[in-house]
Amino acid sequence: MRFRHRAAAGFATLLLPLAGLVGLASPAQAASNATAGFTKTSDWGTGFGGQWTVKNTGTSSISSWTVEWDFPSGTSVTSAWDADVTSSGTHWTAKNKSYNGTIAPGATVSFGFNGSGSGSPSNCKLNGDSCDGTTVPGDAAPSAPGTPTASGVTDTSVKLSWGAATDDKGVKNYDVLRDGAKVATVTTTSYSDTGLTAGTDYSYTVQARDTADQTGPVSAAVKVHTTGGGTTPPPTGDKVKLGYFTEWGIYGRNYNVKNLVTSGSAAKITHINYAFGNVTGGKCAIGDSYADYDKAFTADQSVSGVADTWDQPLRGNFNQLRELKAKYPNLKVLWSFGGWTWSGGFADAAKNPAAFAQSCYDLVEDPRWADVFDGIDIDWEYPNACGLTCDTSGAAAYKNVMAALRAKFGSTNLVTAATTADGSAGGKIEAADYAGAAQYVDWYNVMTYDFFGAWDAKGPTAPHSPLTSYSGIPKAGFTTADAIAKFKSIGVPAKKLLVGIGFYGRGWTGVTQDAPGGTATGPAAGTYEQGIEDYKVLKSSCPVTGTVAGTAYAHCGSNWWSYDTPATIAGKMAWAKDQGLGGAFFWEFSGDTSNGELVNAISSNL
Repeated sequence: MRFRHRAAAGFATLLLPLAGLVGLASPAQAASNATAGFTKTSDWGTGFGGQWTVKNTGTSSISSWTVEWDFPSGTSVTSAWDADVTSSGTHWTAKNKSYNGTIAPGATVSFGFNGSGSGSPSNCKLNGDSCDGTTVPGDAAPSAPGTPTASGVTDTSVKLSWGAATDDKGVKNYDVLRDGAKVATVTTTSYSDTGLTAGTDYSYTVQARDTADQTGPVSAAVKVHTTGGGTTPPPTGDKVKLGYFTEWGIYGRNYNVKNLVTSGSAAKITHINYAFGNVTGGKCAIGDSYADYDKAFTADQSVSGVADTWDQPLRGNFNQLRELKAKYPNLKVLWSFGGWTWSGGFADAAKNPAAFAQSCYDLVEDPRWADVFDGIDIDWEYPNACGLTCDTSGAAAYKNVMAALRAKFGSTNLVTAATTADGSAGGKIEAADYAGAAQYVDWYNVMTYDFFGAWDAKGPTAPHSPLTSYSGIPKAGFTTADAIAKFKSIGVPAKKLLVGIGFYGRGWTGVTQDAPGGTATGPAAGTYEQGIEDYKVLKSSCPVTGTVAGTAYAHCGSNWWSYDTPATIAGKMAWAKDQGLGGAFFWEFSGDTSNGELVNAISSNL
């Protein structure tokens, strides 16, 4: 189930600085005799309504006015009224119409617009001076850029991203300084430094230059230690230990990124898949803009312990993940697109893989959050087969999409995918060219769970995540071992296969038989959905009564559940190591206990 939420915007008027200089006919035109204020009149998540109000605070009439401001990248004016609005990059200019240029002393004039994105105006000016009525001095040097954030650290390279500097005339470029010496000049707010030495400490700062070639102060420094060199062993071993974090978990489940810290889980994993981005119109798209980058977290909800402010460039889960990576520098985050609900969009994506890959790259590498993500994960359920909807793109479509993604994202970003675990003869693994696509991915997350459940309302009861087959299993090939064997048999390397663990159980009611194979009357009640419940609930509400095929089951009253426990996870991790697999992943963090006992079972046994 997906939860959709939208925040109601506040209506506070913001007296913000405006940008640009206009020739004035007389002192009566000066902005020191006028002010301008901005009000966000509405907000619908992906866009908003805005209004500027110009007030004549002087004693003489104003005959014309020009309001200028900057929006962050990704925010723009889509339509406007009562002013002529133009832009140059992220800089916006609004000039009066012929009928509303004159403002009598004490009077006001307003103009409105609709905008896309979620940013707020900054650096605004009215007729060349600050909108609060103060006179702006001559050309000033730019401000310091935001502190750089390091990501994608390897033996010889690092990717740096930083918040944009501001300037009254506009920022022209940035100098990137390594250990105090300039190594590059760039026009964007990111840079990849290469040719470094393995196992070495570096310090990076950034300095902005304006269009008049004035340089501002340097930013605060970020320290980077390159991998390798025999001095930085991987903190969690060479196996991938990956968990899904759901964007909607911050709502009813009240599970925030900070919970990864308080549970101890962040220190025991290597990767996070942020789920989900949407796939629509053949493109990658935002899933929930409010949860992703707009929600303001309070100090007690925040990883850093500092509350979000209304005007900070990035809020929401993305900023919390940024704070998490600052606390755990070796942790990698991927943005996962699709999932059960949004996999229907892949059919259009497969028609033009290059355009799809470009759209995904542009979104993942958006300057507002490029430092947060280390790659992309594709959760297509299922290529050339049926899930919530049926896909008929053909067996080659999957390989073509993954090839395009790798070509666009390059070798420094991760490209991964969640795949079916249907190891039956003629099943979903055989429906698409997973073997051909494997050369383009870093690994496959094989979804070795949800084999059986109460969608078969009358049973037979069966464990939803069997490791191996057993006598009486409802369908041959529906096991972890069968799925992994099938992928290996078609040529997918074992090191590119991750075994999947569900942090939840699936169950039936109306069951009288303790052992698997009993009849039922329907799905058991669950907190969020019938037939499914979190491990943290089941461990005490319906304790384990037996095990079968490497996983646990529980019969309590008339309910019958199957789920993994720390003990069964230990067995599955031992099996994964024996198989030479690349690691394990799980769905998803919020199903675990508050002290992360399932994550610990994966980490300590893998």
